Amino acid sequence: MTPAQRADAARNRERLLDTARLAVDAGDLSLQLNEVARQAGVGVGTAYRHFRTRRALVEALADPTFTALLDDARTAARHPDAGRGVAHFLRALLERQLADPAFFEVVSTGPEHDAAPRTTGHREEFAELARTVVERARDAGAVRAGLTDDDLHHLVCGTAFALRISGDPQGRLDAYLKVILDGIRA
Repeated sequence: MTPAQRADAARNRERLLDTARLAVDAGDLSLQLNEVARQAGVGVGTAYRHFRTRRALVEALADPTFTALLDDARTAARHPDAGRGVAHFLRALLERQLADPAFFEVVSTGPEHDAAPRTTGHREEFAELARTVVERARDAGAVRAGLTDDDLHHLVCGTAFALRISGDPQGRLDAYLKVILDGIRA
């Protein structure tokens, strides 16, 4: 069990996260810890005590989105229609990547880049849920026999990137998702 944070330490952590989230929402993913600390009104040492690296800060920002995606993936894995489960899964993954650049950065890299064990745990749980979703869909004949969860991961990451540079990510989401779903059908 980890000891509870002091109230002032918890407030400082939240100030750092709020400041970093504002920067990301404004399109700045550089997240230099010294600058985030300055803008949050805390000392640099305080920032580094909470987030040893920029990557640790990015993962902390992405954590709520990753947690929500795991809920989406659990729902998809239990969907009574395996084909619709895949569609739900892919839509959720695309939408979450588009909505949260910090999350996009985390899922676009491998576990060797993880700064926190929690991120690796999320990644492992997500991979298991993705396997379940794809296996159910394959067994039901809803997707191509040779399709793997890794194939889907790469397709979705590439599609998320393409959507980001399309100029109208939300407007093109349904069209791009339909292309993926048409392409993976059995």
